[in-house]
Amino acid sequence: MRTTSRRLLAAAAALTLFGGLTGCAQGTGGMEDDDTEYSPDADLTGSLSIMGFSGVDEVATSRLDLAKEAVGDVDVKLAEGDLDMQQLLSAIATGQPPDLVYANRDQVGSLAARGAIVPLEDCIDGEGIPTDDFVESGLAQVTLDDDVYGIPEFNTVQLTMANADLLDAAGLSLDDVNGSDWDRTADAADRMMVAQSGKLSVIGVDSKLPEFLPLWAKANGAELISEDGRTAQLDDPAVVEALEWAVGIYDAQGGFSAVKAYRDSADFFGEGNQFATNVLGAMPMEQWYVNVLNDVSPDAPVAFDTVRDRKGEPLAYASGSAWVIPAGAENPAAACRFARVMTSLDAWEAAANARLEARNTEGKAFTGILTGNTKADAMIRDMTTAEDEPWASAVEKMYEANDDTFSLPANPADAEFKSAMFDAVNAVLNGQKEPADALAAAQDKAQAALDEGWDKLESSD
Repeated sequence: MRTTSRRLLAAAAALTLFGGLTGCAQGTGGMEDDDTEYSPDADLTGSLSIMGFSGVDEVATSRLDLAKEAVGDVDVKLAEGDLDMQQLLSAIATGQPPDLVYANRDQVGSLAARGAIVPLEDCIDGEGIPTDDFVESGLAQVTLDDDVYGIPEFNTVQLTMANADLLDAAGLSLDDVNGSDWDRTADAADRMMVAQSGKLSVIGVDSKLPEFLPLWAKANGAELISEDGRTAQLDDPAVVEALEWAVGIYDAQGGFSAVKAYRDSADFFGEGNQFATNVLGAMPMEQWYVNVLNDVSPDAPVAFDTVRDRKGEPLAYASGSAWVIPAGAENPAAACRFARVMTSLDAWEAAANARLEARNTEGKAFTGILTGNTKADAMIRDMTTAEDEPWASAVEKMYEANDDTFSLPANPADAEFKSAMFDAVNAVLNGQKEPADALAAAQDKAQAALDEGWDKLESSD
């Protein structure tokens, strides 16, 4: 495909995506650049513009150095800051898209269905990217209608994080707050909560709505969307029950607004965080917070477990990022090489060594990195240095959670689906609707978006 054609496709894709936001445009579908040579031995030239990625720590910069070396004389240009979707769409619409984009995995389905990014089969085959090594749930998030549209990077999972001193004082254990028994967790929230004159001074349990509804729904045996990504299931009674329970945790502590306001007042990333200052009993939280706590408050009385479903089995809702190539990219070969190296075993080994060196210099433990690559995860786990409690348990539970992940299936309306879901949760948290009514309305909205998205995708094939 010639550059002019690629730019026409890119402009059409951008218009489609803009139109998709207003419900009036036709999908184009993605296509690969037929004349691009993808090979680990190919000589690369020109420039490589990258949007959405900034090398700000040793885990990023160590891999970035290897990727820049791998593309040789190519001039790598990084746009500063996180991905700005409107900026990306504007660039595509004007026929000047970046060559490579670092996106959230839950953005990939919508971008792919509207032709804004291309499938990567030739890239994967040509550069020899070992997709079998990627975490299954991560790869599924970037696979739409059997086509892979992204190269997964990092994996984010949740752990149960608790204040051991508050648990002990209330006669509780991690089993009371890990989600395995919802009645016990609700009771634990009540027993650890402290409020004086109606004002919270200790949050017993934070169920972390709205973002963790998928986690609690899955823990209750519900699937928010069918496996093929075509049917919304937000009004499933098990989803309603999960939302009722998670909202009830807040209601028993004075309501969501009171809990959120107090939660937001904590020095979340500093030494005055809620565990170090004994103002939070327990919550599910992404695993990267283990590293934060170990760094800023290594002596805090924390305890860790996986989040567990109602049968007591470990469970985690996986998310993360992915490298995608926009339609109309001028240098897809360099983009593919760069993405391959950034997610390679060599790159992750360099990243782990850089983080390990930094932690050793500070006299602190290296608690690991979840990469989205199963072989890299196994390698890095052997490099961790957290031998003392509670950090040894944190590492153990992190990798246990990483082995028991799920994700929402990729679909051509993933942004609209999540918007409908979280709008419903927020309506309940704000006291505007009851859970069943809110999820019924969200079901209709989400299903309409899925139907429209699949119709557009299939009409463009």
